[in-house]
Amino acid sequence: MIFETHDSAYVKKQALQWAASFNVCCYLDSNHYTSLYSKFDVLLAVGVRDQVTAFAADAFEALKAFRMQHNGWITGFMGYDLKNELEDLESNNAEKLQFPDLYFFAPLHLIMIEGNKVEIISDDAVQVWNDINQQTISRSDGESNVNLQSRFTREAYIDTFNQIKQHINRGDIYVTNLCQEFYAENAVIDPLNIFHELNRVSPTPFASFLKYNNQYIICASPERFMAKRGNKLISQPIKGTARRGSTPAEDKAIQQALRTNLKEQQENVMIVDLVRNDLTKSALPGTVQTEELFGIYSFEQVHQMISTITCQAQTGISVIDAVRNTFPMGSMTGAPKLRAMQLIEHYERSRRGIYSGAIGYFNPDNDFDFNVVIRTLFYNANNKYLSFQVGSAITFDAVAEQEYAECLLKAKAIMEVLGVNKAANS
Repeated sequence: MIFETHDSAYVKKQALQWAASFNVCCYLDSNHYTSLYSKFDVLLAVGVRDQVTAFAADAFEALKAFRMQHNGWITGFMGYDLKNELEDLESNNAEKLQFPDLYFFAPLHLIMIEGNKVEIISDDAVQVWNDINQQTISRSDGESNVNLQSRFTREAYIDTFNQIKQHINRGDIYVTNLCQEFYAENAVIDPLNIFHELNRVSPTPFASFLKYNNQYIICASPERFMAKRGNKLISQPIKGTARRGSTPAEDKAIQQALRTNLKEQQENVMIVDLVRNDLTKSALPGTVQTEELFGIYSFEQVHQMISTITCQAQTGISVIDAVRNTFPMGSMTGAPKLRAMQLIEHYERSRRGIYSGAIGYFNPDNDFDFNVVIRTLFYNANNKYLSFQVGSAITFDAVAEQEYAECLLKAKAIMEVLGVNKAANS
């Protein structure tokens, strides 16, 4: 059933506030960024009709079975550590968030907002619409109580960076992504309020809020992992980041400098090559192509270099296999992929978990769209553990101090909404 509103921005907040009263909900917001592959402004899945929870071993097969049972809308997440069922890998680093490696659910209610139209798919769409409209939005008075710490000091990060550079110099890898965790114990936050603030400070095309019982994913991702539109598979890796300028002239100069930066182009093209190779596993022969190389896109906090790689899917390939064949995303691993992931496990100090995994949906047409879980805050309200990770690419030409600064740039928006100026031990 379709309803109309004269204030879609307010209705989005009302709908999410209503959804957050359920044990499970998944909110995906494009923040009005449009592209060839956009489908809606907002998708909101609420309540559980059925669900699948899995850990790395046979998670993709469990998802495939679940998808066969539910060929309508399903939404959920896939964690980075699913790599362990795809390759001979392990995840032994510290982890306190306690999310499963994979979770999807068929919702009781599904809401799509496009312009001033609100479509509700539910057994009682009128009641859902009335419940949403009865929501009163008020800013939370509860202040965040967060004592943020880092797993790496600046010196430790630089030392680890240089150790990884030795692997590059020996030819073990060409590029990898070193990530570091910022965390707080005994943290008290209002997850919904934090999401609204993050989405205001850093609106992005793949923003999401996912509540999984008392665990929360608060995401401001600018990156698409993979989408399917008809018979077309699309991947849009990001490699290349620059800050925004304080004046229009400075901003334009920074944007142009990113566009022509050879080091950033080298990082980007390495990952483009990796993604092209991954897509061949699902593609009709000869159809993999790079639609855009080194595109520069501007967001509230940063400029990004984004490339677009596409292919035509093989006849009969399942959507789950199409995702599995490219997982985890090359922009967060490196190349060669297996060796890069081995080094990530060795040198990083935290298990990635959902970070650098993906959140998204499968729809009744068997199209799908998944983001890359970056610029994302995680919160376990049961043990009051709060965490986010940031990373940057290491290549032969990368400079440790510059990449550390890039990590802090990527962390800026989350630190701002948490009321933290800088992390301890940084």
